[in-house]
Amino acid sequence: MDGFSAQAMDKAADEAANVLKVLANPARLRLLCALTGGEQCVGDLEHALGASQSYVSGQLARMRADGLVTCDRDGRTIRYRIADERLIPILQSLYAVFCSLPEPALDA
Repeated sequence: MDGFSAQAMDKAADEAANVLKVLANPARLRLLCALTGGEQCVGDLEHALGASQSYVSGQLARMRADGLVTCDRDGRTIRYRIADERLIPILQSLYAVFCSLPEPALDA
């Protein structure tokens, strides 16, 4: 494809597969979708998912280790955001396909 060497394609495929593994987990996918609107603290994400603080923190730690999210500390509050901007169009596409409401049929 477009002059990619086999080695570069292998690296890109491995990277894409790792991202897809993260997205394959419904809780991590919901967390990332919640973060597409901007930074959020763990408490906000707990509420959005209806999950415990420890579960949300664990999922965020995994995604942070994978380089998908990052955080900033403001005193005792930690705010998370998407670190890899390449995720945004992927998440937007998934939302458009799976979460958008169908257009109502117009009567002629």
